Amino acid sequence: MGIYAILPSCTRNFFGWFSMHFKLANLIFNGSDAMLQYPLLCYRATEGLVIPTSNDAIEIMKSTNVDFTTYFNALSINKWRKYTTAKAFYLHIEYCGSALTLQQTYANNYSWIPSTIDGSAVSLQRSDEWSTAEIELSLCEGEILHAFNISTEGPVNIRNAYYYCDCEELDIHPVELALATTTFKKEDYIVRNVSLLQKNIIDSDEEIADHFHVHIIDNGRSLNSANLDSSRVTVHPNPNVGGSGGFARGMIESLEQNPKATHVLLMDDDVEVLPESFIRTFNLLSLLKEEYAEAFLSGAMMSLEEPNLRTEDLGFFTAKGTFSPLKPAGYMTSLHDVVETEIYKAPTGLYEDTAQQYAGWWYCVIPTATIEREGLPLPLFVRSDDAEYALRCKPKFMSMNGICVWHNSFKFKYSAAVERYQVSRNTLISQATTGAAPLSDFLYEIRREVELDLKKFNYDEAALAVKGLEDFLRGPEWISHPVAESRFMAANREREQLIPIEQLIPQALELGVDLTQLTFGNLSLGGDRSRLQAFKDYLTINGHRFVNDSAKRNGRVAVIDAAGWVYPAGKIRDVDTLIVVDMPNKKGAIRHMDKKRFKEVWSRFRKAEKEFKRNKDKIYTEYASYRDVFTSIDFWKQYLKEASE
Repeated sequence: MGIYAILPSCTRNFFGWFSMHFKLANLIFNGSDAMLQYPLLCYRATEGLVIPTSNDAIEIMKSTNVDFTTYFNALSINKWRKYTTAKAFYLHIEYCGSALTLQQTYANNYSWIPSTIDGSAVSLQRSDEWSTAEIELSLCEGEILHAFNISTEGPVNIRNAYYYCDCEELDIHPVELALATTTFKKEDYIVRNVSLLQKNIIDSDEEIADHFHVHIIDNGRSLNSANLDSSRVTVHPNPNVGGSGGFARGMIESLEQNPKATHVLLMDDDVEVLPESFIRTFNLLSLLKEEYAEAFLSGAMMSLEEPNLRTEDLGFFTAKGTFSPLKPAGYMTSLHDVVETEIYKAPTGLYEDTAQQYAGWWYCVIPTATIEREGLPLPLFVRSDDAEYALRCKPKFMSMNGICVWHNSFKFKYSAAVERYQVSRNTLISQATTGAAPLSDFLYEIRREVELDLKKFNYDEAALAVKGLEDFLRGPEWISHPVAESRFMAANREREQLIPIEQLIPQALELGVDLTQLTFGNLSLGGDRSRLQAFKDYLTINGHRFVNDSAKRNGRVAVIDAAGWVYPAGKIRDVDTLIVVDMPNKKGAIRHMDKKRFKEVWSRFRKAEKEFKRNKDKIYTEYASYRDVFTSIDFWKQYLKEASE
């Protein structure tokens, strides 16, 4: 370990090859609203005052201790060693002001607070001009994160700090990274994100700057391309063919750009980006070991509502046919959660279905070699396209702290048109066409959703799940044409229509319920049931069949959460009216028990269920015969042309 004013950029080794210094990750202190709200994502100051003065600089106002063993500023040493050919690791830091002591730190799977590394303290003398320190990291056994803290004797400024490594020149892979983002009338997000990428990546002196292209697939045809297009940003007007069609177009454009992309980064439009995530992505791809050359890189989904909360990075299909996050959610201001995010492993030995893993397309990097071999997405419009693609390709997966986007939590985005109609149809299409998620029983999940909605008097949305099953039974020829947009729009019209809470309050008062005093805790409360009551509710689908208990239910009202996945069983039994409230979006509706409507929806489901079971093998074989067609570039170009007409 040592301090150097300047380190040579490369040296020749015994074999005549060059050993290079290669940047891995910048330390960042600003650049997102999340960092302003939660500086613990970047640093911990035990006392004194620390002020970010730019994305890569901070001013420490007086004597204090500042720790950088954090989500964004600790080096994910175990991941860099696992995924890449990086050898020795270093810290570059520039400072101006009082003397300071720099102490290296680490965290492992038992850490709630950082540990210091004995013998690693370095004293840096006061400097009234900017000075540079280059410090070799003293690695220790079992560490997951490696970082440092500084103790200052007075005011000091820090800037341009980054981690880098030694590597062989021949180990640095040429990377052309293409970002493909599909948008439908999300102008504010797109304009803001492109501005950030232009300023902090395209116009920067980072290595990625000359090897990065942004493809914006404009399904809404609403963007002003003249204001966005540049030498490295291209807006592609596109018919509204959903996420799968937009990302298929993005993959095609990435393959056909000059130079051809080596990797395609698929990203949602309604996210807030962090440019440093793209820089770390590029640097990681540049140093990958051969065994990870075709791995998918999954960025984390951070919550826009709680910006320090990581909600998901990888997901999996459960045996019962549902989507599930692979890792427990975690607060990235808690060091232990930061560590667990890095090392959590799915219990595949205990739960076989956790092996059915996928990377969501809110931020997912796919090698173009994989796209050329495995083809393009299925024409699913929205939902299941990302899961199916990963399960089809069967890649290794990579993830890393600090590579992420901020995205609305799913509880703020529940859409029955998506979760009932699209999911019911698309999970079956995926499984039938490419064999995705063979351990999952998607018919079981459709039945569960239909029964759940019927128990909650939500006949409209139960019917959407049935419609998804019925449309699957139409066969692959039907979805080989651009019918998806019209079916999705119809599902949006047919779902339950919630009204603003201001309009719902007086209607609820007529039923004796005052919604003005409602809290989320009250909304979430349920009621107890005996085993006999639970069996009765299951058998009768909450009183819709085999019993006549209308007199008992007459006039009884309950208030429940409107979210489709909620089942407050004890609250909804023996009532004939439900007031449902979507508290995050300030909307709601009133539902009444309707046995006639129940019979209509349930009969449709039972008919479709019987047809599925009777003809499953034949239908799956027919879908499978379309696999090569649906995933080909020729199919997609014709599909996009037909959708434009």
